[in-house]
Amino acid sequence: MNIKQALYRFIYFRILKWKAEVPVPLSEKCIVCAAPHTTNYDLIIGKLFYGTMGRKCSFMIKKEWFFFPMGYIFRAIGGIPVERNKKTSLTQQMVKRFNATNYFNLAITPEGTRKATSRWKKGFYYIALKANVPIVLIGIDYSLKVIKAGKIIIPTGDYDKDLIEIKNYFKTFKGKHPENFIS
Repeated sequence: MNIKQALYRFIYFRILKWKAEVPVPLSEKCIVCAAPHTTNYDLIIGKLFYGTMGRKCSFMIKKEWFFFPMGYIFRAIGGIPVERNKKTSLTQQMVKRFNATNYFNLAITPEGTRKATSRWKKGFYYIALKANVPIVLIGIDYSLKVIKAGKIIIPTGDYDKDLIEIKNYFKTFKGKHPENFIS
């Protein structure tokens, strides 16, 4: 364990008193599908959780957050700016990134917002499908102060069928603002 990992563990486990459950193996390349996403604190808690295992994880965030000095901070911790107004193929860009490296974990919140929505974004699914990488389901539960990496989904190409399984996994997790999560 290096000093950075020890610091993550100290903050996550000792100071914040959160727990981690990781009963599934995490691969070198994967989409981390994290939910429920109801607060900006999810990013901090999630980064600490991943850091306790000595792992790095990139994440996509709207480009508006990349103002000075936040842009430097977000890039340093793995942030990838997303221009939501442009019709660029973000899916294809991320697939290329997966194909160009031996290690890439990309965290995506399927809701795409911190507000309540029943319509989840499809990008995380199609990036995984086209890059041929698994989707690791990671639930955040503020009521129990635990993050659990509890299931791996291999996309079949049948989005509707796979989404039912994905949403079912997240039904028991309580976000910081549970009223903002619809699974």
